[in-house]
Amino acid sequence: MKIGELAKRAGLSAHTIRYYERIGLLPGAPRNASRQREYDASILVWIAFLGRLRTTGMPIRDMLRYAQLRERGSQTTEDRRLILEQHRTNVRARLAELHDCLAVLDTKIAGYSGLNTVEKDNDAARDHQTRHIRETLARPLKG
Repeated sequence: MKIGELAKRAGLSAHTIRYYERIGLLPGAPRNASRQREYDASILVWIAFLGRLRTTGMPIRDMLRYAQLRERGSQTTEDRRLILEQHRTNVRARLAELHDCLAVLDTKIAGYSGLNTVEKDNDAARDHQTRHIRETLARPLKG
């Protein structure tokens, strides 16, 4: 398939595909008689995997290292596993951090919802919110 179709099916721009190819994230595509890149449909699985790595915050340099190891074949499976395990640890830490941030948002939203309730409950709710927010914000960020 040509780059335009690949871009459409992968949900990327043709520019991004060319960039990924230029930096080594994607293998160079063979060219047809018209000098246009011709991609095999199997590249879509690799692009989807790269998208997952990108979405979970893996730096390009780590993605490149993984891609380089992948190109070298099965003798690099242990190194690739280690890269993915480290990234999984980072993702879990980020998820915990986001969970804490979500708790702060939930507490703030509940506080705003509580503004419409009986006035005597407001002081107790506000004190609880303040304590919860301070405790959450006092925790060191992971990562």
